[in-house]
Amino acid sequence: MPFSLTDAQFRLARALGFSRRAWSSLRTRGWQSTWQRVLLRLQRALRRAPVDATPLWRPAPAGDALPAFAEPDVVPAASIVIPVHNHVGHTLECLRALAAAPPAATMEIIVVDDASSDASATLLPGITGLRYHRHERNGGFIAACNTGAALARGEVLVFLNNDTVPQPGWLDALLETLREVPRAGIVGAQLVYPDGRLQEAGGVVFRDGQAWNYGRFESPEDPRYGYLRDADYVSGAALAIPRALFDAVGGFDTRYAPAYYEDTDLAFAVRAAGHRVLYQPAARVLHDEGTSAGTDPSTGMKAAQVRNREVFARHRAAELAGFPAPSELPTPGTLHRGQRRILIVDESTPRPDHDSGSLRLVALMRMLLDDGAHVAFVPADGRHAGRHTRALRAMGVETWSEPWTGGIAQWLRHHAGRFDVAMLSRHFVAAPLLPLLRRHAPDVRILFDSVDLHYLRERRAAELANDATMLAIARRTRARELAVVAAADATLVVSAAERELLAADAPGAKVELLSNLHRVTGEAAPWERRHGVVFVGGFHHPPNVDALRWFLAEVWPRVHAQAPGLAFHCIGSDPPIEIATRHGHSGVQVHGHVADIAPWMDGCRVAVAPLRFGAGVKGKINLSMAHGQPVVATPVAAEGMHLHDGLDVLLADDADAFAHAVLRAHEDAVVWSRLSAGGRANVERHFSIEAARATVHRLFLDPAAG
Repeated sequence: MPFSLTDAQFRLARALGFSRRAWSSLRTRGWQSTWQRVLLRLQRALRRAPVDATPLWRPAPAGDALPAFAEPDVVPAASIVIPVHNHVGHTLECLRALAAAPPAATMEIIVVDDASSDASATLLPGITGLRYHRHERNGGFIAACNTGAALARGEVLVFLNNDTVPQPGWLDALLETLREVPRAGIVGAQLVYPDGRLQEAGGVVFRDGQAWNYGRFESPEDPRYGYLRDADYVSGAALAIPRALFDAVGGFDTRYAPAYYEDTDLAFAVRAAGHRVLYQPAARVLHDEGTSAGTDPSTGMKAAQVRNREVFARHRAAELAGFPAPSELPTPGTLHRGQRRILIVDESTPRPDHDSGSLRLVALMRMLLDDGAHVAFVPADGRHAGRHTRALRAMGVETWSEPWTGGIAQWLRHHAGRFDVAMLSRHFVAAPLLPLLRRHAPDVRILFDSVDLHYLRERRAAELANDATMLAIARRTRARELAVVAAADATLVVSAAERELLAADAPGAKVELLSNLHRVTGEAAPWERRHGVVFVGGFHHPPNVDALRWFLAEVWPRVHAQAPGLAFHCIGSDPPIEIATRHGHSGVQVHGHVADIAPWMDGCRVAVAPLRFGAGVKGKINLSMAHGQPVVATPVAAEGMHLHDGLDVLLADDADAFAHAVLRAHEDAVVWSRLSAGGRANVERHFSIEAARATVHRLFLDPAAG
């Protein structure tokens, strides 16, 4: 790829920023921890290629043996309708795939034989558990599908061509999308050719009624085709629709008999009924396109495609007036026309099960998606983050990674102009990207998300350590961070205290408060069903390391002396050696990272936040309070969180007072209940999705805001 001066400038700025952060890390973490982080970064840089590419699967050859299916004892979740006309070999391979990799959901298989002249009528009725129905005369694809739908007993109809090999997990992905996505009406699969190339990632329709297989002949791993999204239509080769909805819109329209454009028209009918048409890449289906109808549009059944385009264009003329012109090449911008388009860039892909900043960012993305926006996310480090990248794509976020970006500078050059708003997280990410955005997308509104004010955190660490060098680093960070604040159209902070600080340090800047975003859980587990004390926090964050060192050295011995049966649970990724080695001593349990934190949030009686320096709003406090778990915190930890000592939190600044507060919250059921209820009310009032909705709409979704 060409290497431009812009790329060079960006990479130089990024390298300088990394070196500054490395020097700061040496002062706050020491050389061993810093070196471990450098090695981790280097390892990630060597793993830039996609890590989740899945080879195509086919069932093992079975000779003359026929597959078998178990008929469900209950109403099946899905009825898979397979219309066939000859090509019994393809049909058998499709059925073997369904039998060899069955879904978690219950299903029935209905084959409608549209008067085949080959061995279909001999072989297919002999398959155990298969519901076989034969037309005496050939009526075409539409007639066969509508017959199968009439025979179906399942809650969801799944139409599947016989020249397909569904990949493992395909059906569960379709059904989960129908269950979980609001207003989902039709969900279509990702179709791939037998050679692994992409056949279709949802369809695009043009103003004259022409249809386009989006992504045709591209890579299925390309991020443009890898996320859940709305589509103009999805192919009838593999689509799912609730049976009641299919019946309500009249099924496949017979005006298109024998075939072609019936799936496109069905999508328009479903949208007109108030539902969404979705493309789900997690449902992958190998499709040997053209087996049944051929590929020549001038002869045979394929000729109906040309004729039916005109039929469709006349029938849907009013809706088609708002679609793209046929001369327009489909792009991500075409797909998301009419939506507010949001770009988000952070240092790396958020991992909401590891840190509160990630939890906040993912919650924000979900809010934007729920409000109808399109969201794209690009990690500055370029790395594919495995399940965390896949999770964003499953939500509907257009999530990028190397090698597809070609470097973020190049990506911005090609893509930045299609967005309305860009949010850059953390000053060291935003500083080199702001000039690129101004150059390539002069009309985009740029938001700087501070996450927390880094210079405030660094200054407090320096003051606690009484380190002049660290204080000088904090002053330089302040200058760089305030320069980004000045250059952005608006700056987001997470606490009122930081907003007040910027009012003094950057008086001309537009500063908005967008704090942590949490949902209060259902009814909290009561006092008598809980026991023990918990701390949650990743140890790549220096304030957490310092907090646990102090707590284990000064506070916990005092607690343990008075309550030797009490357990302290320490949860967080990458605990330092001196903390990890405390496991099993004096009731201390060091768990490291845990995939599901809920058992500790609902099972431990008290949480602690013993931070002695830091900035921003502490997600660990929000998380505990959302679960009805009282918190004992230092004033620094509780800063900017609208908390009141004795009402919704217990505050303590020295070791004796902190130990006393932990024992009081743990042993006094009356105090515990008051703190539990107060904490939940605090989250609802200040840190809930609803509390942030007006701010999010103003910052991201209101075109009048710029």
